[in-house]
Amino acid sequence: MSINHSTSPVEIVASPLRHRDLLWELTKRDFIGRYKGSVLGIVWSLFNPMLMLAIYTFVFSVAFKAKWGAGEESKVAFAIVLFSGMIVHSFFSECLNRAPTLIISHPNYVKKVVFPLEILPWMTLLSAAMHFLVSFGVLLVFCLLAGVAVHVGTLLIPISLIPLILMMLGLSWLFASLGVYLRDLSQVIGMVTTVALFMAPVFYPIEILPDAYQTILTWNPLTLPIIQFRDLMLWGKPIQWGNWAISLVVGLGICQAGHWWFQKSRRGFADVL
Repeated sequence: MSINHSTSPVEIVASPLRHRDLLWELTKRDFIGRYKGSVLGIVWSLFNPMLMLAIYTFVFSVAFKAKWGAGEESKVAFAIVLFSGMIVHSFFSECLNRAPTLIISHPNYVKKVVFPLEILPWMTLLSAAMHFLVSFGVLLVFCLLAGVAVHVGTLLIPISLIPLILMMLGLSWLFASLGVYLRDLSQVIGMVTTVALFMAPVFYPIEILPDAYQTILTWNPLTLPIIQFRDLMLWGKPIQWGNWAISLVVGLGICQAGHWWFQKSRRGFADVL
């Protein structure tokens, strides 16, 4: 028996569907495993975002008395806006930061000829998505308790994130492959995701920057998803379909390129490991 190493775009979806039971078990073990042995277990996945939201609320609404825009805002409005950007960045950074060590941390899988290595980036994506959903749930509850309106456009947030998810998958395949051969890559990606945090409209609205800097920030793959997330959930604005379509085409291209590179380079993994 041998595993299909096809580079076809169809295989990007076909492989996780074909190995869905295995993928689910890997994802579940990955999500629960990071809390294994702790007293609270997976409760930490709920506690962490609650703690961070409380800290943001205190620091920005009490200490800094920060406001997102002109006019009056509720005491916790800035913290909610900030946290909404942070959970999108956390989703992005968790996938990319883990990608360079994804293969080298599972050497036993590489030596199993029949193991579908290409589903490992799917595993990290789904595991990160679970943490995203927990944080998103905390944000929703906090908005309701704080009296902040949550618009019906919130239902479209998964659609708004599709281009980013495709890009994350493609980059995960690329970095997972390169990480086998370039062990310093994980350090580089860690710095890149940190820079991406401050070069995206997480802590400040993009409109306050000079036009030249706004143009630079639009190249950050996090900028549009964060803006659309807030537009849909907090400000009741529609998806910017033109920009979304452009991002979708770019995301599809990166996804296919990353998958192609991974499938072509995986033959050398066993020799290096």
